Amino acid sequence: MMSWKGKGLLGLAVIGVLLSCSTIDCPVNSLVETKYEFYSSTGETLTLLDTLTVVTARQDGIDTVFNKGSNISSFSLPISYSHPEDVFVFRFKGDGWQTADTVWIKKEDYPHFESVDCNPLFYHDLTAVKCTHNLLDSIVIKNPSVTNDNKVVHLYIYPKTGD
Repeated sequence: MMSWKGKGLLGLAVIGVLLSCSTIDCPVNSLVETKYEFYSSTGETLTLLDTLTVVTARQDGIDTVFNKGSNISSFSLPISYSHPEDVFVFRFKGDGWQTADTVWIKKEDYPHFESVDCNPLFYHDLTAVKCTHNLLDSIVIKNPSVTNDNKVVHLYIYPKTGD
């Protein structure tokens, strides 16, 4: 025969299990960004010694600046969930020189639901990328699926070589 103490602990355990099944289990990382890496024409990772500033225009006409600094080999940028194409201006500045390239990224957006209790995330499939060619030779889609996994590299950037 179980004592009152035993029944109380058993009841608390059952309540704990029932509550744990209904807890909200939303993802910790809800940030969806594209990750870029610099590469040489031979396929080696590059470190950009010059200063890179990335700018995009918002719908209200005001520019949003993502200042990424210098001595970088990779960086991440947020991606919109309401436009079929994002446009970024990559401004490069070195010792006594500066230039800019525009980058266009076409994508398809789709909502991703973890739980009805969590806010939906918008994931993306990158469908095309193009750029001007002042400092950049090309940008290539490495992984078209953009989720909240911040370890995945989505785009490779190939600067022009100093021929």
